[in-house]
Amino acid sequence: MAVSAEAAPDAKAGTGEHAPRARRGARWRTSLTFWCFVAPFLIGLLVFTVIPVVWSAYLSFFDATNTVSPTPEDFVGFGNYTAMLTDPAFQDSLITFSVFAAFIVPVTFACSLGLALMLNRVRLMRAFFRSVFFLPFACSYVVAALVWKMSIFNGVRYGLANTVLDLFGVDEIAWLFRPDPPWFWLVIVSLRLWIQVGFYMILFIAALQQIPQHLYEAAYVDGAKPGRQTFWHITLPQLRATSVAVLMLILIAAYQAFDEFLLLVGTMPSARPPLVYLYQTSLGMQQELGTGSAGALILALLIALVTLLQGKFLGFGNSEER
Repeated sequence: MAVSAEAAPDAKAGTGEHAPRARRGARWRTSLTFWCFVAPFLIGLLVFTVIPVVWSAYLSFFDATNTVSPTPEDFVGFGNYTAMLTDPAFQDSLITFSVFAAFIVPVTFACSLGLALMLNRVRLMRAFFRSVFFLPFACSYVVAALVWKMSIFNGVRYGLANTVLDLFGVDEIAWLFRPDPPWFWLVIVSLRLWIQVGFYMILFIAALQQIPQHLYEAAYVDGAKPGRQTFWHITLPQLRATSVAVLMLILIAAYQAFDEFLLLVGTMPSARPPLVYLYQTSLGMQQELGTGSAGALILALLIALVTLLQGKFLGFGNSEER
């Protein structure tokens, strides 16, 4: 009994000394596991996003033609920004695609909300129909553009669109090769809708499922008719935060259009988005990396400004939002 009584304090003392060390070891292993998972993504973000953006901002103040390492003698200050803002081609690209964004944003919004409202009421094969409309979002713009160009709107009599028109006695249309009339806009808009609508539809469906059902029951008791009245006075106000977020995402995506335009219409001046113009300026035959970098930053600031104004006008982020 005496031995055990003497050993007990030693065991407690040993436990007290090793417990903090064990906790520190556990925290160290947890931190190591965390950084092992996060480090590759941080390195990729740093190498492929942060450093290129910072270096592009640096190049925008230099006459960096055919080089990414300009010398101090090539410093031009804000000359590249002035040249880009006064370039008629860049101005035309901004105006053209501002009009395009003003059209595609409400159309995509209305189509995605309409599909969400319809599929939210479906009871039979709900998962199947949602998957059918969402799957195009997983398709890349490059693949979709090639399908649209080579199979549907290829401009010959054997294309799907011209085959359908031929059934009604309409001559074949060169959808992508005639700027007047600009049929290429129909091709681009239909492609964008096919790819994007399913994603925003899922966002609206998720928001619709969060609306409390007792609101509709109370409206029914008060005499509100299901359909238009409940949509305007209950459904749409409850979707306010989601609607603003969807509008902002569609607007940003419209200004970032690149792949489908380059593949469908190439460098046609009447259908050239800002990114295609900057691609031609920076990576084409001209290799004016300084001017192209200035144009890219101008476009980024324009997108940020329009997004902030849209969020401010629509009240995105207000404390009253629910």
